[in-house]
Amino acid sequence: MSQFANVVLPLPLPQLFTYLVNPSEPVEIGMRVIVPFGRRKFYTAIIIEIHQTPPVHYDAKPIHTVLDEYPVINLLQLDFWKWMSDYYQCTLGDVFKAALPSGFKMASETHVFANPDFCETTPLTSNELTILGFVNSQKKTTISEIQKQLDKKEVFNTLFKLHHLGALSIEESIEESYKPKTVTGYYLGENFRTEETLKTVFDQLNRATKQLEILMLFISKVGFAKALEGKRILKSQLEEDAALSPAPLNELVKKQILVPYAHEIGRLNYEITQTIAPKALNDGQIKAMDEINTAFYNHQTVLLKGVTGSGKTEIYIHLIEQAIKEHKQVLYLLPEIALTTQITSRLKLHFGNRLGIYHSKYSDGERVEVWNDVLMKKNYQLILAVRSGIFLPFQNLGLIIVDEEHENSFKQYDPAPRYHARDSAIMLGHLHKANVLLASATPSVDSFYNAMQGKYTLVELNERYGGLEMPQILIANVREAKRKKQMKSHFTPLLIEQLTIALNAKEQVILFQNRRGFAPYVECGECAHIPKCQNCDVSMTYHKNKHLLNCHYCGYSLAFPNECPACGSPAMETRGFGTEKIEQELKLFFPEARIARMDLDTTRSKKAYETILFDFEQKKLDILVGTQMISKGLDFDNVSLVGILDAENTLNYPDFRSHERGFQLMSQVSGRAGRKHKQGTVVLQTTDPDHPVIQWVIQHNYHDFLKAQLEERELFKYPPFYRLIHITIKHRDEGRTDKASRNLALALGQIFGNRVLGPQPPLVARIQTLFIRQIMLKLERNASMIKTKQMIQHSIHALIAQPEYRSVIVQINVDPV
Repeated sequence: MSQFANVVLPLPLPQLFTYLVNPSEPVEIGMRVIVPFGRRKFYTAIIIEIHQTPPVHYDAKPIHTVLDEYPVINLLQLDFWKWMSDYYQCTLGDVFKAALPSGFKMASETHVFANPDFCETTPLTSNELTILGFVNSQKKTTISEIQKQLDKKEVFNTLFKLHHLGALSIEESIEESYKPKTVTGYYLGENFRTEETLKTVFDQLNRATKQLEILMLFISKVGFAKALEGKRILKSQLEEDAALSPAPLNELVKKQILVPYAHEIGRLNYEITQTIAPKALNDGQIKAMDEINTAFYNHQTVLLKGVTGSGKTEIYIHLIEQAIKEHKQVLYLLPEIALTTQITSRLKLHFGNRLGIYHSKYSDGERVEVWNDVLMKKNYQLILAVRSGIFLPFQNLGLIIVDEEHENSFKQYDPAPRYHARDSAIMLGHLHKANVLLASATPSVDSFYNAMQGKYTLVELNERYGGLEMPQILIANVREAKRKKQMKSHFTPLLIEQLTIALNAKEQVILFQNRRGFAPYVECGECAHIPKCQNCDVSMTYHKNKHLLNCHYCGYSLAFPNECPACGSPAMETRGFGTEKIEQELKLFFPEARIARMDLDTTRSKKAYETILFDFEQKKLDILVGTQMISKGLDFDNVSLVGILDAENTLNYPDFRSHERGFQLMSQVSGRAGRKHKQGTVVLQTTDPDHPVIQWVIQHNYHDFLKAQLEERELFKYPPFYRLIHITIKHRDEGRTDKASRNLALALGQIFGNRVLGPQPPLVARIQTLFIRQIMLKLERNASMIKTKQMIQHSIHALIAQPEYRSVIVQINVDPV
């Protein structure tokens, strides 16, 4: 009887597809297979089900290739994928695409060949002639290579026409993106493995002294007898004693005296390092540790609220040690790549090569090798990762730690699945029966409310390690300083004074400004024209080091205008300030200080985070200017002063979570001051010193902040009392966007009533040439997500089934942050 496999493709398609299994190639659930899809395409698919029922509406095509000898996805992962697809209202294909490293996803590449017998019967356009000429010069190439070399994005129609005319032929071949890392080695050729033949070679090489030297070096390294047996040696081992000249080495290879081979090596460092035992805990940490362990028997999830500098990381280390002793795997999640840099060295001290790291700065090959290590339980028992770490193929997961659990960086925005790693980690822990520890100095309102309701167990650490006092927060009134004309650019006298004191004492400073670039926008001093992005409804940020205006939404840039595009006046002036401007002005005020900047612009390379943080930790820098990536989790001994330059930056954003974000950001960045030896100082520059959030930050008063937030959210039906779903409608035509969003809101309103709000344009109403409208659903917490998804999807499908709206993009974001 024929066997069939249901597979999921890495495409946003709502259903699975059935393929015929080749009896000579047995398959298992979780294996990767190459399957044909569409007219000429091949994709990597994952087997979800195996059965004997043929599909009803089409003939099942046979599986093209089975890629794996064993499953690369386990059954618990598939259950996790299905939950994520249901909860976050996306397809399994979306989850598959997000979950697997790119190196695992083979796909077909379209190859293009020139037809040497082609005779031009109709005149070709210049574009067609250019493409045909390039293909003729290459004999064989790919569509991606044509696009790259000719700098042409839209080549498909031209290629289709040339193919139709017979000028080109096109075929698909399957490309493997992951390739093992190899180094070259050599062994003695089979025709030279006797004393007599080797003696003849020595005689022949008498005049080729360089070749003879290399051959003698090879024999001395492997040993004469071992060389005759075909023993292999790496090129690097030969080069330990002498630099090998390429020409004579190539001649030996050409003569087949030495035969090269590729030796596979891993990209990961498994070198055994010396480790030390965790530090002894103080009384407060021991108490918290006992409470956590007790809670883990009764609750799967514990929320640890520990003030900044209270020693939460040391508790994590003890919990990890416990789990590893029980032969369990541990997942340690952080919100930012920057944080992994500093915590890595700390964890390495205790866990050595049992620690693996997984994030987007790793290459595809490195991520594949980490995946395989976790899958096969080879070496890593502890994985330090950002949000994508939840997709790894854990076999025996015992503990998940979500550090800085309040951070909105744990939320995936685009593309789907738009999941929250914290919430997903709790489900992952449930599936694995693993304990989950959420931790923060400023827990999210949602998490703390769950603890208040008994869903999580709350454990608190209310004192800093070593009895150190919380930092002293000084208010600098910017409005008053401007009125008295005391401001030095964007610095109040109080901040300048405290900077001078810290630098004179050889102490370090962190300055926080949550805007990158030199200035948020430029404006004409005559007509007030502000240059805007041609693709998005936003002003363009000025980056002085590149002398460019840049859009932070789509990447569009243009040269800084010497005159106003509207009125021709040369009076173009910068407005506001970002990290780049702060860095430049600090160099003017403190020319002797060593200053660095840490934001998205300065940390694009793989090692950039590590370099900046290492230099600051080693006291090679005096002042670190940065955005929110410096605001949490970093631990520096010598930082005595933190400056918050624009406290209102987050508080005035039109979002119900803006006060929560503002409180968390200011509290977290304040916590970087005075971490080890003395009480730190924070200078908080604000135009509104009496703002309640700023007062709560000064008093380190989380509980009053929380109480006010809960009262407000219950009144206006926001989380944690209600669940939010945002539905975003996008199209290049504004009228069609408006019409589609109104029709969808009307259809949803007939189902959900007054729980539907909108549609309305968001704060930025056009991004990347697409006009945007948003519909918000406020749903009771006990509403069934499965039924809700079915009703929402039905309404969306009914909309886009209409010819007028087929090109409209509709996106669903469950639990937006």
